[in-house]
Amino acid sequence: MTIPFALLGAGALWLTYAWLASAIVSAYLSQRKGYGERPGLAAGLLLNVIGIIVWLVWPAKPESLWKTVGPWGSTVKSERT
Repeated sequence: MTIPFALLGAGALWLTYAWLASAIVSAYLSQRKGYGERPGLAAGLLLNVIGIIVWLVWPAKPESLWKTVGPWGSTVKSERT
């Protein structure tokens, strides 16, 4: 009788990790698109994986890092001499 409860706990842990990962990715995308982290965090927590898809198709503001630098570019340019 204890084995099903143990498997349920492991599955719940993986679902929690996926839920938190979607919140992190959504917060990153919304901040990068110029809207701040809070709307993305809310979308990621409430909509789970759909929140990531929402922020991937949501248009970026013209002055955002998404438009000026790119989705994964860095704002700090390193100069090597």
